Amino acid sequence: MADDFHRPALFSNSAFEAFQGGDDPATVNRVAHETAGALLSRVRDDPQPEVIERLLAFTDDHGIDAIAELWARASAHSLPGSLWRIYLLRVLIRQDPELASYFFERGTTMTQGIDPVVAGAESPTGPKEITELADRILRGLFTGDFAVALDRAAAFCRIMAQGCVSIADDAEIGAPETATTLTTRALRFETIGDDLAESAALWRHDGLD
Repeated sequence: MADDFHRPALFSNSAFEAFQGGDDPATVNRVAHETAGALLSRVRDDPQPEVIERLLAFTDDHGIDAIAELWARASAHSLPGSLWRIYLLRVLIRQDPELASYFFERGTTMTQGIDPVVAGAESPTGPKEITELADRILRGLFTGDFAVALDRAAAFCRIMAQGCVSIADDAEIGAPETATTLTTRALRFETIGDDLAESAALWRHDGLD
């Protein structure tokens, strides 16, 4: 079985590979919270389509580093930390939608429960569908129920984690290094999913700042 295993090129996004939490100095932390809160309030109070589209495409035009400088080191269970994670997931998907859809489809077959329904991807989920899913989740932060958008992203992460684990199992004998890389990636997806789910619960109780 291992000899027949298709070894896709792995994501190379350094921000995702190096993902980890961390505390920020007080000043940077304050700026992160202030910018995230101001942005979200401004857009949700007056959700102009052209503004939302610019926010969706912000990392396409300016790169993920522009977002990272503001929010990457904020607490996982905070508004800036949540926004950072959603943007990071979108960049990851758009970097290689074919591979992302491959992981997602495998994860869907391995997942028991309602996560595929919560995530809201069309089935079958190809590169086009998973790219559209990433945009809908991010758009939902600004135009819909913020907690629902976080829950959708969390479900997406859990499915991706399942997909990575399943493919890692296939690769374990014939490609142990690939299996290790995918197992690590699965853990990171799972961690981000847990963080987003916790943030959704905090938002519903007015506890996400």
